[in-house]
Amino acid sequence: MNHDEGPVEPTDALERLGAFAARDDWTATGWCRIERSLGLIGTRSAMLIVRELFYGGTRFDELARRTGLSEAVVAGRLKQLYADGIVDRRPYQEPGKRTRDEYLLTDRGRALFPIIVALVQWGELLGDDHRTGVELVHRGCEAPLSAHVRCAKGHDVPLGEAAARLKDEAYAAAARRQPHGSD
Repeated sequence: MNHDEGPVEPTDALERLGAFAARDDWTATGWCRIERSLGLIGTRSAMLIVRELFYGGTRFDELARRTGLSEAVVAGRLKQLYADGIVDRRPYQEPGKRTRDEYLLTDRGRALFPIIVALVQWGELLGDDHRTGVELVHRGCEAPLSAHVRCAKGHDVPLGEAAARLKDEAYAAAARRQPHGSD
């Protein structure tokens, strides 16, 4: 790891806007979208299973084999991914065998695609042998895929031009003033 890049410059962090600028006045615990997302898919095992589902794996035995995870870990993680609405189960039966479930990504699971692309792209920066591994490409022209951050108006937004704010300051302020445990 190269630590010779110097200190973090202010443009290397999101500017905080509005009431969120007073960062110490706000805790992210319990309402942060990153925290919530990581609670659902933030484990290595969850992401390896999601990777294999994107690669077309559907059956328990192939998910366990291709991820290198134990059957117990795969079973527990699939149960959680199902409960969280990321995968769905569909029964199948091979002739002469008992009915089993195969696993498919739901719309919520397929919405992870840009994250998968971003992780592959970021992984290219790790400095290992770039000839190994999987490359995600556009089937139409075979160019590599890349993840980009854009605003709702279509502008590309680098980190130095991005900011963070509370989605609804009035609601957040009212919720913060209510004692915990009250309705």
